[in-house]
Amino acid sequence: MNKVILMGRLTKEPEIRYTQSQAMVTSFTLAVNRKFAKEGEERQTDFINIVCWSKVAEFVSKYYKKGQQVAIVGRLQVRNYEDDTGMKKFITEVIAEETYFADSKKSQDDMLSTLSYPVSVDTNLDECTSDDDLPF
Repeated sequence: MNKVILMGRLTKEPEIRYTQSQAMVTSFTLAVNRKFAKEGEERQTDFINIVCWSKVAEFVSKYYKKGQQVAIVGRLQVRNYEDDTGMKKFITEVIAEETYFADSKKSQDDMLSTLSYPVSVDTNLDECTSDDDLPF
């Protein structure tokens, strides 16, 4: 089973790209605080790369902003490639299948009041079956 559930804050505005077949891909980094800290130390934060495809990517690109707290449900993906110098690089990222607003009720109300239509996110990830569709 491969399922990841995270809640954190966006470190910057989501980045939008398109594959060669014009599929939308949105990515961002989520700052997730660790639950505990050693005595006398600050709580550490993990910065986790999130990738969204298709309708999820469209939703995130329209409504998610830097600093906003969100919850992500998805799967962990590890891939590799060779850089320009021939070095093998490994990337670990979360492929978001579901996304949720997680800010306070007032923040959500402020955000939702700007929407002009109901939002439904369908997560059909069958479009991207190989790394050839990845824009990076």
